[in-house]
Amino acid sequence: MTAISSIILASLAVSVMMMIAWAVQKATHQAGWADVFWSFAIGIGGLIVALMTVSDAPIKRSWLAGAMVGFWSLRLGFHILARTATATYEDPRYADLRREWGDKFQARLFGFLQIQALCGIGLVATVYAAAHRPGPAFAITDCLGLGLLIVSVIGETLADRQLRAFTLDKANHGKVCDKGLWSWSRHPNYFFEWLGWVAYPVIAISFHPYWWQGWLSLIGPLLMYWLLVHVSGIPPLEIHMLKSRGDAFKAYMARTSAFIPLPPRKN
Repeated sequence: MTAISSIILASLAVSVMMMIAWAVQKATHQAGWADVFWSFAIGIGGLIVALMTVSDAPIKRSWLAGAMVGFWSLRLGFHILARTATATYEDPRYADLRREWGDKFQARLFGFLQIQALCGIGLVATVYAAAHRPGPAFAITDCLGLGLLIVSVIGETLADRQLRAFTLDKANHGKVCDKGLWSWSRHPNYFFEWLGWVAYPVIAISFHPYWWQGWLSLIGPLLMYWLLVHVSGIPPLEIHMLKSRGDAFKAYMARTSAFIPLPPRKN
């Protein structure tokens, strides 16, 4: 299968997965399922372009990139699945959209989820660029990329566990989590999520003109940064936190980096 054919097939798969996500949320009245399906959809799309594309790249690099996106997809997908399946309320981001869009919620959400699918094509292209870079497999850049992904998964898992432990403690009800990684970043889980996508350019980019496609891998981290920091990640979540935590969250914002983990500022 050619590169273009595999990317088209992957794009169709992601789009169909988000159609299914829309149908599931409509039946369950829980729009958080969209994030579950999106995580698995990117994994499926990434595996298609990594393993079904015919190229001159060593098969070991294709399997490495496929394994990386597959592992990322399963870890994130099942993490959100466990949270969504047991949730007693809708994800605040979608709940706010439900109130804002009113009777047009379902129609607008369908389009919104297809926009997410369109963004997924950029992530799929990122995986393709890493999977099919020519040259000997398991070069230093391959090892560095894999190491970066491992660091990102460990960091995100630790941040998720710290937040869960904080919220499960009844003494913290109504408080802002500022423990562990959360004292260095208001969204350490988002930061490590973004860091994992930096792994693919490390593997993909070559300064030889014969592999200009490697620069496509920058789409992933740039797109994820834009989405997480400026669109669907931090902005709606912090609006909700300001409404629910008020001055406590304002004080937290004043002393804590929004994204990149940094030492807390002294007030």
